[in-house]
Amino acid sequence: MSRFLIRAAVIALLLALSACGSMNAKRSPRDAMLYEYVSAIRWSDFDRAVGFVDPLTLAQDPVESIELERYKQFQVTGYEVRTGNEPVEGQYEQVVEIRMVNKHTQAEKMLVDRQTWRWDEEAGRWWLTSGLPNLDDLHTE
Repeated sequence: MSRFLIRAAVIALLLALSACGSMNAKRSPRDAMLYEYVSAIRWSDFDRAVGFVDPLTLAQDPVESIELERYKQFQVTGYEVRTGNEPVEGQYEQVVEIRMVNKHTQAEKMLVDRQTWRWDEEAGRWWLTSGLPNLDDLHTE
């Protein structure tokens, strides 16, 4: 019984120490924005994901309600960043593989989303300039 208590205490201590370390680690504004965007996409919350799209991009190419309804036909099952780089300061590019299941057919499809992000000094945040993933690029493997 005492070995069990000692092991439990050691595990609890290690968990507490690891939690303290992660609480102190601050994310950069870009990493924080990307994390929030991934969260919206992974939960298939495309209504929320639109909020990450650059207002300038939306002014030129607004997301129509019928397009949002099309997104709702899919459940995102995977989101994997393949590459990421910062070609110039204030710009970030990444290539992401997104897997989605059609809720009606249960067929899994995949698309490659080439994202570009820009830093908006005035707003103090990053904006997705490439828009939401293009569902026309979905294909089976």
